[in-house]
Amino acid sequence: MSFRSAVWPSVRSRATYARSLSVLHKAKARGGDALYTKSGLMLGLGEREEEVHQAMEDLRAANCDLLTLGQYLQPTLKHLPVVEFVPPAKFLEYKERAEGLGFVHVASGPMVRSSYHADEFKVPSGRG
Repeated sequence: MSFRSAVWPSVRSRATYARSLSVLHKAKARGGDALYTKSGLMLGLGEREEEVHQAMEDLRAANCDLLTLGQYLQPTLKHLPVVEFVPPAKFLEYKERAEGLGFVHVASGPMVRSSYHADEFKVPSGRG
């Protein structure tokens, strides 16, 4: 887990990348296949495509099952500004890549939020 994004410290100053992945990994280890773990990435804060790819790979290595990818929108002038509005086609590319990595469910698009249509997540039956 040597991945280090230049964006991370300014966005999640009290968290560490390794600790966040560790929490997901430990939760899955305790809950087994009966427990689905989820993470989400907000895009448009200046991250590079390679960083998004690496984050998705790291999440799968931590046995994360569900992933949301959405566009960061600046809630107030006191918050970080939007660096880029990610095109819908790029969200589709990220979704396809994440599915190829083995995520059970991926919600990816400009208006996707952390629990975006969580009731509609399709998870395999018989697992666990």
